[in-house]
Amino acid sequence: MAIEVITREDLNEFRSLLLNDLKEIIQSKPQQTKQWLKSNEVRKLLNISPGTLQNLRINGTLTYTKIGGIMYYDHSDIYKLLNGNKVNALPTLFK
Repeated sequence: MAIEVITREDLNEFRSLLLNDLKEIIQSKPQQTKQWLKSNEVRKLLNISPGTLQNLRINGTLTYTKIGGIMYYDHSDIYKLLNGNKVNALPTLFK
């Protein structure tokens, strides 16, 4: 019965190969986000209360689709809302 000794260099080489393979997998497969989010998911994402989400719906800030009593929000609409309300930092504050 033959015994094969695994050295520290062998483990380091295996680690490097494994990390490279994982990087390739992650880069080749774009992360998919859910297109439609339920109310509780939107509240967790934006860290807002149910009342705040209701106000966003009522005043038309955030569009939604209602099916059978469940409200769904398009992920791209949330992204647009966040980008549309972005405030640029004033560079004079950091001088």
